[in-house]
Amino acid sequence: MAKIQDDNLFYHCAKPFIDHHLHKSFSHYKVIGLENIPQDAACIFSANHTNTLMDALVLLSMTKEKKVFIARGDIFKKPFIAKLMFLCRILPIYRIRDGFKSVKDNNSEIIDKAVDVIHDNVKLFLYPEASHRTKHSLKQLSKGIFHIALKANEQFGHEKPVYIIPTGIEYGDYFRYRSTALINIGEPINVTEYVNQHKEENEAVIMNGLREMLSERMSKLISFIPDNEEDYNAIWEMTKLKNRFHLLEPLPERLKRNQETIKEILEWKEREPEKAKETFEKINKFTKERKKKKISIYSVTKKNIGGTVLWKTLVALLGIPAYVASAVGTLPIWLITMILKNSFKDKAWGNTVSFGVETVLHPLLMILCLVLSFCNLPWEQATLTSICYYVSYEFFVDATEFLRRWLSDVRWLFNKKLRAMSRGL
Repeated sequence: MAKIQDDNLFYHCAKPFIDHHLHKSFSHYKVIGLENIPQDAACIFSANHTNTLMDALVLLSMTKEKKVFIARGDIFKKPFIAKLMFLCRILPIYRIRDGFKSVKDNNSEIIDKAVDVIHDNVKLFLYPEASHRTKHSLKQLSKGIFHIALKANEQFGHEKPVYIIPTGIEYGDYFRYRSTALINIGEPINVTEYVNQHKEENEAVIMNGLREMLSERMSKLISFIPDNEEDYNAIWEMTKLKNRFHLLEPLPERLKRNQETIKEILEWKEREPEKAKETFEKINKFTKERKKKKISIYSVTKKNIGGTVLWKTLVALLGIPAYVASAVGTLPIWLITMILKNSFKDKAWGNTVSFGVETVLHPLLMILCLVLSFCNLPWEQATLTSICYYVSYEFFVDATEFLRRWLSDVRWLFNKKLRAMSRGL
């Protein structure tokens, strides 16, 4: 019987194609910490889960190595989907919400398959939070990843060590297509060594110790605000305001700055709770008004808002012909994307929808463009037309974002009351 980690032609052909379109989905995509991945070891990657299917795609693309993922079991109900998931190297894991019978009947076999995956030196990826959530935080980690790690260690830990690799995914924006993505691989946990050091303890105690260690290390890889923090929104807005002149820094530096700022805010809140409460109330009021007026945090970053509006206005006027052309040429992509996104109650699926529609439609429209261009134009013009069309959707998305921020800058320029509020924060 074929194993999920075995080579298959579909995966071999599809992965470079998916990787290419994934990188087109972000204006900046970066992976750091690859040197932390142990060699000649069984590796299980544990990542935070914030952005639906995009979380798996950004991890899939971080290296060219073969990978197997574990996803929630309810999406495997239909036989066709289950077969497709197998070809994509995705195993199901069942949760109590899927029914106790599903957990009892299926998870033991899935754990055995997962152990076999890492035994064959294939990287295994899990999301132990068990569900996605667009927050800079972590939910309590489920025990599935530790069941796999301990069973693997029991079976072959004496041959090669078993590691859990904490992995952080940091997005510039959870909801905007072509934002930024940073993959941060942290210090690995040597499960084999940990078990050997705690032989006198039972499995439940060992699991709790591993969970505590993993949660702590994962929290250091993202802009982390404690999950039980009642002032989460105010703290995150305050972090952005304090770092508003550094939003265009390289992704690792931006993450480090956010982490330091969040730490300072939490320490300040503990020292001066009353003052913090008063400040958070002002920040929440400012945030509510800012969003109501549709003003981006990027507008708040501008030191010379008048000059910014002026040069952006000139660029917008000069770029109108190219923008209109790209909008018309890519109409099927952005129109279908907009319709599908509006059909989802959970807005976190927006980027996944954008990626999916672009990945399917853009190659088809590109083929149509090539045929029409080279059948009706001299080859020089046909070549130039094809190149322009190839980048037209990325240009359209980026230009639309430019125009959104330009309008935001204009609103910020003429909203003296809100600007005065920001200076007092």
